[in-house]
This record gives sequence, structure tokens and C-alpha cells, in this order.
Amino acid sequence: MQQKGLLVVVSGPSGTGKGTVCQRLLSKRSTAKYSVSATTRKPREGEVEGKNYFFVSESKFLDMIDNNDLIEWDKYCDNYYGTPKSYVEACIKEGLDVILEITVAGALEIKQKYPDCVLVFIIPPSFEELERRIVCRGTEGCDVIGKRLEQASREMKYASKYDYLVLNDSVDNAVSDIERILDSERLKPSRNEDLLSSLLKA
Repeated sequence: MQQKGLLVVVSGPSGTGKGTVCQRLLSKRSTAKYSVSATTRKPREGEVEGKNYFFVSESKFLDMIDNNDLIEWDKYCDNYYGTPKSYVEACIKEGLDVILEITVAGALEIKQKYPDCVLVFIIPPSFEELERRIVCRGTEGCDVIGKRLEQASREMKYASKYDYLVLNDSVDNAVSDIERILDSERLKPSRNEDLLSSLLKA
């Protein structure tokens, strides 16, 4: 009897290493799939269309909103981000855990639509370390860095609304914590109702 997959939403301020943690998790866990978001942001060096993001125009993105093709969307630092619905729901039905790396606003929106989703908030060791990571990335100018730090300060206030808090002091430790979270969630009675029902009928 196949168990449905988990919808796992990973958020955290820019610079916490969300992307690195998610990629390491996916490389270790064959039952986990990354949900590729659509964005109007320009690609960074090394990013691949259809793997990191679906890079679309603003008009295309607005059409996706109008057609109800997204399970959530948000505007972050002057760019739109959103999660395509069809891919996510198909993977969950197949028993795969879908990992979404999205903004805080998007995560809280998904929690309203999918109450059994798992919200994971990634935090840095310190705010100073967060600033260092953003600056060392070297992909944005001072004005954008300032916006990201201001946004990070606002986002940290929403951490208590998440199901789990994961400290990214090292990628391996953070990934291990998330793996334990996923294993625990799959053992909850509420996620095994079909199995329980079959046993009660025996």
C-alpha cells in the first residue's frame, strides 16, 4: 500500500544556504524531488533553465497566476516567484517527497491550502554570518544586498510559525536534521490512515 509523499516547504532568509542544503538532501534521498519554481528573476551564473528555475517573463508569470497554474506565488526583491501546481501534486501522489524552497509568504500561503505540509525554517549561526555569506556571494550590488538584509530581519520573525527550525552551521548537520524530520513525519498515524484502516478490518 503506497503512502503519499510529503510536501516539504523550506524557507529562510537569503544567505542561509537553503539551496545548498536542499541539493545535498536530494543527492542523498532518492524519494525526494525538487519542485522547480518559476521566477521573473534573471539567471545567475551557472543556473540552468528547468533545473534551478523556470525563467519566465513578467507577462508569462501573470498569465500563470490568472490561470491558477501556481499553488503559491510571491514578489520578493522586485521579482516574482511561484510554484507550478501540476508537478507537485503528481509527485506526491506517486509517494515522492516534494521539496519546495520558497519565500516565507509563499510557505504560509501553502500551509493554508495544504495543512499537512511540513514547514522547515533554515537559520544561520548569526546575523553577521548571514551578511558575510550574502556579500561573499558577489552576485548583487550594495542596494540589493541592503534589501536582502532588511528582508532577512523581517523574515526571521516568522520562524515560530514553522513546524521545524534547522540551524545551518554545517550543511551535513542541517541535512541530517531534515532527514530525521522527514522520517518522523512519515511515521505519524495521520499519514498512515490507509494502513491502519486495513489492519482494523483484518
